[in-house]
Amino acid sequence: MKPVVGIFATAHDAEAAVKDLKTQGVPGNAVNLLTPGASTEALRVPIDEGEQPGMGEAVGAVVGTGLGASGGAYLGAAASAMIPGIGPVVAIGVAAAGLLGLIGAVGGAAAGGALEDALSDGLPKDEWFVYEDALRDGHTVVIVNAANDAQADTARKTLARHGAESVDAARERWWIGLRSAEEERYGANGDFKAIEPRFRRGFEAALHPEMRGRSYDSVTALLRERCPNEYQDPAFRNGYERGQAYCREKR
Repeated sequence: MKPVVGIFATAHDAEAAVKDLKTQGVPGNAVNLLTPGASTEALRVPIDEGEQPGMGEAVGAVVGTGLGASGGAYLGAAASAMIPGIGPVVAIGVAAAGLLGLIGAVGGAAAGGALEDALSDGLPKDEWFVYEDALRDGHTVVIVNAANDAQADTARKTLARHGAESVDAARERWWIGLRSAEEERYGANGDFKAIEPRFRRGFEAALHPEMRGRSYDSVTALLRERCPNEYQDPAFRNGYERGQAYCREKR
């Protein structure tokens, strides 16, 4: 799988992109959607009445809600959960439901069946904090699990045509919004610009689902695996601790 992600300012733009993806030959079961709200009523994208194998049991266990499905035959079944610091979020599609359940509903409990497969198949979990920020601002996230490079290129162009912001652009915008405060907080400790890349790497590492709420000392082995050249750097550790504080503030 080659995940392609677009962030839309409005659900309306996301709906238009999803419908266009279908006309471009992208199968419905490759398209996933996360949008803030309590139900799918505000969305006009049809979802599939038939659940994919294992979908009902897996989402029911992970998200803690029943599945809702309406007429049509395009996207996968839907689930919803209350995400701390964001509010209700609707997920449509197996991958989206997996992310929703993994991060929001049960705080990292393992998904079973179809969701476990989806979560292990290249989904960009490292970028969840970018999705969170988008959802917090009322934006909608579309994730296309492209089967190959050609389909990924089609998805990328289609999402962009409908005004999607890329994850990389959203990530930079997110950091720019935080940077001044973090530089001021760093203060007399030294030249923030000189240590910023390592500090930011540590900050973002703290936002990974496996790291949230866990002290630096308790996840040293994981950090060594993920960031072998930086994890012992004081700037990285400082950033990690600030990232944990950021998580607490947002919850």
